[in-house]
Amino acid sequence: MGLFILFAIIFMQIYNAGANVPAVIVFGDSSVDAGNNNQIQTVLKSNFRPYGRDFFGGKATGRFSNGRVPPDFISEYFGLRPYVPAYLDPAYNISDFATGVCFASAGTGYDNATSDVLSVIPLWKEVEYYKEYQKKLREHLGVEKANTILSEAVYLTSMGTNDFLENYYTLPNRRSQYNINQYQDYLITIAESFIKELYGLGARKISLGGLPPMGCLPLERTTGFMTGNGGMCNDDYNKVAMTFNGKLSGLVKRLNGELSGSKIVFSNPYPLLDQIVQKPSSFGFESASVACCSTGLFEMGYMCNQYNPFTCSNANTYVFWDSFHPTEKTNHIISQHLFKTVLSTLL
Repeated sequence: MGLFILFAIIFMQIYNAGANVPAVIVFGDSSVDAGNNNQIQTVLKSNFRPYGRDFFGGKATGRFSNGRVPPDFISEYFGLRPYVPAYLDPAYNISDFATGVCFASAGTGYDNATSDVLSVIPLWKEVEYYKEYQKKLREHLGVEKANTILSEAVYLTSMGTNDFLENYYTLPNRRSQYNINQYQDYLITIAESFIKELYGLGARKISLGGLPPMGCLPLERTTGFMTGNGGMCNDDYNKVAMTFNGKLSGLVKRLNGELSGSKIVFSNPYPLLDQIVQKPSSFGFESASVACCSTGLFEMGYMCNQYNPFTCSNANTYVFWDSFHPTEKTNHIISQHLFKTVLSTLL
């Protein structure tokens, strides 16, 4: 009986701690998009099977995974719902969004030119939607209660990969304007303005997400195989990701000193995902070089569909779901690690 009481006390402590975070508010790209792209004119969508086959009810919501994405797990860890709904999803309204909302758009980045590539929602528009959300929340709950939620909420941001892989390395415009170091600094300037704008709008607990080892995504390995790299990770891309992460980390340190009352953290998925990719069997995976969906070499979005006969039967044995995005199991492992090591400090 004593042991049961002890567990009950620990549970209540965790529950009460989670109550300090009334909502999770999300900005970014496909790593965190809960389905906003379903409602816009773009080819970058995933609201069809086999996407979502392991989500609640087997529903393809527009998340680029077989199941949940990191904000869904993080919301649950904070004692909230086990998923964060997309702001543009007509199935939800402001009462649903009071405990969490996602403004992210697959294919976007810090750079407006990145969102133009596949006609998705630019970062500035995500912020405009957030301002609209603030207005609706104040009308719904009253100014005082809404402002408390907005200041106590945890803000998750995750983007940057598309700026490099979709934009800088694929199209000539930015490469003609900036070398890679200058382009990183350009993105950091945008990230700084974005965080300061969120702060000016009342955000105080902010997680700035880092880049993954983007040279190890199956799509980049496939490209390497075709160019004679033997399907190995692209080390140059990984070095860029690490350098950029270092700059993001430095930005976080500086902003914590400048923005009074703020608590900004750097959530870096790179080290753990790199470990998983290098030694997948240590984490219960069988494959890290190819994805579960279709041939696993280059498919994502519409090329990853239910009519393809090659899609794996058990996504839990794969690190990646499609050629660009992790499986739910990988998302779970990374989210749990980031919550324990970084995000729990925002309680």
